[in-house]
Amino acid sequence: MLVEDPERSHRAAGCGTGTGIFDNRLIFGDNLPVLKALVPDLAGRVKCVFIDPPYNTGSAFAHYDDGVEHAVWLDRMRQRIEIIRALMAEDAALWVTLDDNEAHYFKVMCDEVFGRKNFVSDITWQKVYSVKGSARHISGMHDHILLYAKNIDVLTIGRIPRTARNNKLYRNPDNDPRGLWRPGPLAARNPYSLGTYPITCPSGRVIDGPPNGSYWRYSKERLRELDAKGMIWWGKDGNNVPAPKIYLETVAEGTRPTSIWKHDEVGNNQDAKREILDLFGEDMFDTPKPERLLERILHLSTAPGDLVLDAFAGSGTTGAVAHKMGRRWIMVERGEQCHSHIIPRLKKVVDGADRGGVTEATGWRGGGGFRYFRLAAPPPASNAPIGEPARST
Repeated sequence: MLVEDPERSHRAAGCGTGTGIFDNRLIFGDNLPVLKALVPDLAGRVKCVFIDPPYNTGSAFAHYDDGVEHAVWLDRMRQRIEIIRALMAEDAALWVTLDDNEAHYFKVMCDEVFGRKNFVSDITWQKVYSVKGSARHISGMHDHILLYAKNIDVLTIGRIPRTARNNKLYRNPDNDPRGLWRPGPLAARNPYSLGTYPITCPSGRVIDGPPNGSYWRYSKERLRELDAKGMIWWGKDGNNVPAPKIYLETVAEGTRPTSIWKHDEVGNNQDAKREILDLFGEDMFDTPKPERLLERILHLSTAPGDLVLDAFAGSGTTGAVAHKMGRRWIMVERGEQCHSHIIPRLKKVVDGADRGGVTEATGWRGGGGFRYFRLAAPPPASNAPIGEPARST
């Protein structure tokens, strides 16, 4: 059972006594019994799960054991993943950060739990941007982010907001009244029976057909129709292979995420360490995650008000970012840093005193709160003979 400690719970001034954004939970205890305790109330309700478990590298870290026998590590993870899957909503996503030590074994195990069809992507996150001259063979620069769907048929992944760099590709050299555009390819590899005709350019040049092994995307009639509307670009001299125009206004909602996330887009290890240093005045976590990385994950798989779960809270980054983005959250941590670091960090977020990370990007100014819970002590063992009920005193 989970028992609340109101002395460690915290809410913003004037927050009131309702739930809403205050109904966030920081739970102190081993995550396996905690996850089991959450099932009765939250099965099928969690929209996004992010976990950053021990990578099992054999290193000795101050806040957790990161070197157990491989089969033991994998068995422990499977027990937790099976419960996490039960907590996930039908359209929920699971994001897991790992490195080469266990990522591929973890994926095989997760394929069994979720079903191989529900594997979405192995995203490469560039966590380091400088080459290590001391590397024995290859200078490692990335972590894996494994993404699974509870049910891939109903999973929705958002888009990444466009940047000025994305929009630089769009121009309007012919003063098209529809606005900025960029040329797109006319040829594609998908077989199309009406896409093998010759094309005569405005300059008189004849293009015999699409490149070998490809087809025109449009029929001859459709190409003429688009050209009549000024939606085909033939080049400045009317001599190029025709290019359909792709208008900026049609893609303004954002771009599809790719499987490579560069450090300048979502942060890196050094960014994360600076954030921790600014918050606590010391760098005491070996592998924290930058707030921008969590911001992207939550942006792609949640909306304001959705419930986010992190069963390996670490330094509390998931809850801090989720709070700033208006998501509800649950974090579980068994280490003493739950009290020494996570609670002070979350209090700063709630009070609007955390100016770092994604605070400015999200426009966060403080508010809401969280409730602190701990696992109740197990009941005393009974000395009654097997089959005989224990007697209360």
